[in-house]
Amino acid sequence: MRSTNSGRPRALAVASMATVMVLAGCSGGSGATDGAGTLTVNWGGFPESWAPGAEMEAGYLRVPYENLVALDAGGAIRPVLATRWKQTDEALTLTLRKGVTFHDGTPFDAEAVKVNLEFVRDGETAYAGPLKVIESVDAVDEYTVRLNLSEPTPSLLTMLSTRATPMGSPKAIKAGTIVRTPVGTGPWAYDASASSRGNRMTFTYYDDYWGGEDSVGFRTVELHAIPEDSSAGVALAVGEIALTDTETTQLGSIKINRHLRHLTYPALRNNPMFFDRGPGGAFADVRVRRAACHALDTQEIVKLEPDFKEHTQHFGEGEPGYNPDIEGYDHDLQTAQALMAEAGSPQVSVEVLAAPFNEKQLRVYAEQLGKAGIEVTVRPAASPEYFSQWNSGRYALGLGSNDELTPYDWYKAWFAEDAPGNPAKVESAELKAAADAAIAAGDSDLADELWQKVTKIVSDEALTCAHLTGEELIAWNTEIVTDVKASSQPWETNLVDYKALRPTGA
Repeated sequence: MRSTNSGRPRALAVASMATVMVLAGCSGGSGATDGAGTLTVNWGGFPESWAPGAEMEAGYLRVPYENLVALDAGGAIRPVLATRWKQTDEALTLTLRKGVTFHDGTPFDAEAVKVNLEFVRDGETAYAGPLKVIESVDAVDEYTVRLNLSEPTPSLLTMLSTRATPMGSPKAIKAGTIVRTPVGTGPWAYDASASSRGNRMTFTYYDDYWGGEDSVGFRTVELHAIPEDSSAGVALAVGEIALTDTETTQLGSIKINRHLRHLTYPALRNNPMFFDRGPGGAFADVRVRRAACHALDTQEIVKLEPDFKEHTQHFGEGEPGYNPDIEGYDHDLQTAQALMAEAGSPQVSVEVLAAPFNEKQLRVYAEQLGKAGIEVTVRPAASPEYFSQWNSGRYALGLGSNDELTPYDWYKAWFAEDAPGNPAKVESAELKAAADAAIAAGDSDLADELWQKVTKIVSDEALTCAHLTGEELIAWNTEIVTDVKASSQPWETNLVDYKALRPTGA
């Protein structure tokens, strides 16, 4: 799955990938490591912003940044920058790790946590919605912080483990420099002098890292920008890079080289959203939304993107919020056309914003919706404009990925009346009542059943549909790096457990 961040390709010789990989079968791959222990990684580009709360993919974020907590392979919360916690319906109190500093020397303490959480919650960030439940943040003492809640939020710790809330230097946040220059508490600090703008970002081991040098296998991590899969495959085979994300179309070439390995894991949830559903809006009538859902044929997308798989709903079986009674919307053009006729055959004409990474999918959807009488104009945009505008309310329809892990976070991000992803500020009385009941249930045995009702209403009201999940494919050169595995943190793209990686032969 190619990165959703823009970047300029490095200069690489043009060659047949399969030929190069065969010839590289006996390559020593020395180009990606050196005596200092340098890991060279390609995710296809660089983030548009390194600020907390930005839509930053995990392959980048997890190099300089850390979270307060993390999820283990079993989904349990484990400590990172917070060592202990206590949660009630009214507050979440965290005890922070002592002796931690940011890469600029700023101490990590309760005030730093307060700055970060307020920055994400109060700014125009991608993850402001679920954090609105935090009414205030109190620095109780230097290493104790209390998050005062407006309602019971059992999933808050899960949210704090995701890419929504990495801890950045409060000094860099206040200065605004963190947008271009990441400053976190992680093992590797950004080294501007060793970097090449647009081509390579270099991160070197932070000598004051609280985890100690033995906790990592490489002293330096280099992030490269090779957006073309075939070029990245060539670089991987000849040892110019050690690890990359790629596509299933490259899998055959990877398999013919005995030094290359790969893994896959589910990393992306993809679905359209009907934003303009307020009074008089293009999608105000539920029949029009249902018509659109029946018009969309996700099987056509799966044919174009083999990494995608079809689903009836956002959550998978076994996850909180999954409802076995949700049937979704089968592709049925006759039903779509009948629903439009029942709605009075409205003249629906909307514009949708597309980025380079989803323009092809949106053009297929536009053609499908047109057959049901919904005219869609696709406007291409560069990634920065797309990320800042696609769900701003300027466009009636949008296509994006949302990686919320719990139904509470999903509801608060997209469907609640005050959700950032609900620019129309419209919520049905039925949905609000169901969500209020689920929230009031906290973490009781009844809560999951109540959240299943919420997700069923979201489906019945056709607030979103055409659910797809995308598989992330990661390949690496075994002559350079070992112990490659996907992180236990679910639903994050471009992700490996960097700290677990070790140089081959070390």
